[in-house]
Amino acid sequence: MTETARPHVLLSHEMLAGVQPLLESAYVVHRLWEQPDRLAFLQGEGRDIRAIVHAGEMNLPGGLLAEMNHLGLIACVSVGYDGVDVPWARARGVAVSHAAGTNADDVADFAMGLMLSAWRGLSAGEARLRGGAWSRGARMLPIHSLSGKTVGIVGLGHIGEAVARRALAFGMQVKWWGPREKPEAAWPRAGSLTALAKEADILVIASRADASNKGLISAEVIEALGPKGLLVNVARGSIVDEDALIAALKDGRLGMAALDVFETEPTPVERWADVPNAVLTPHMAGATLETVPQMVGQCLENLRRFFAHEPLLSPVQD
Repeated sequence: MTETARPHVLLSHEMLAGVQPLLESAYVVHRLWEQPDRLAFLQGEGRDIRAIVHAGEMNLPGGLLAEMNHLGLIACVSVGYDGVDVPWARARGVAVSHAAGTNADDVADFAMGLMLSAWRGLSAGEARLRGGAWSRGARMLPIHSLSGKTVGIVGLGHIGEAVARRALAFGMQVKWWGPREKPEAAWPRAGSLTALAKEADILVIASRADASNKGLISAEVIEALGPKGLLVNVARGSIVDEDALIAALKDGRLGMAALDVFETEPTPVERWADVPNAVLTPHMAGATLETVPQMVGQCLENLRRFFAHEPLLSPVQD
């Protein structure tokens, strides 16, 4: 295949640089982060770009996309695609694909790990040991078991269901809430999100992020979870009112938080310096050696199908 015959593809973010060697045999690959003048790039060398390989949680500005006259596909390597304005893309005939159903088990495993770390004091215990504060009294701190506790799951999709199955194995009671009924669900749906927070000992955020649920976990929901409750977020930081969360942790109005995602990523370290009872990890729940190749593989197959004029493997449906 000659240089001129290969379609032009754009990598949107530096975190995707490792995908480039897998693309180069079939495509001319451009790297957006290396373009100081993006408009000049799109009017020149990048004018023939037909597809974007994208990290779905990152923002794709509409102004940038509007300059790409030959764009036909935004192929997200990730399961999430909240950084893409899907209605905008569809209105302009641009398809959007994602890595559907690839990392639910890994994210659910991680959610349980966060839950255990916060609820059973694993991170705090390690800090005491490493800090030379191990004492007989500290060993007998009054920590509750997970068995018999109620986990409330916000969003009963692939990840939410996987969390529910794992919670059952820990002897927990499962309830959930989402904006739409699921008659086939094996667990009871709460009457409202606030009601779920009141009933739960632990609230796990597993819903897909979009414009409709920004700040969904509000000060009211956090207050309902209360000073003995734990909030776990493995979805997106935008779903939680982070300022309200931090204030509630500092004031003791929320017992604990375990977060893998944040309002701004990377989150500023100083933002959390004096926040108590928080277990924090750097958005790593879905990235395993087993899952990442599957996610990349789906992206590559969606690209292949797009350029072969075949139906996409995993198009965004909503």
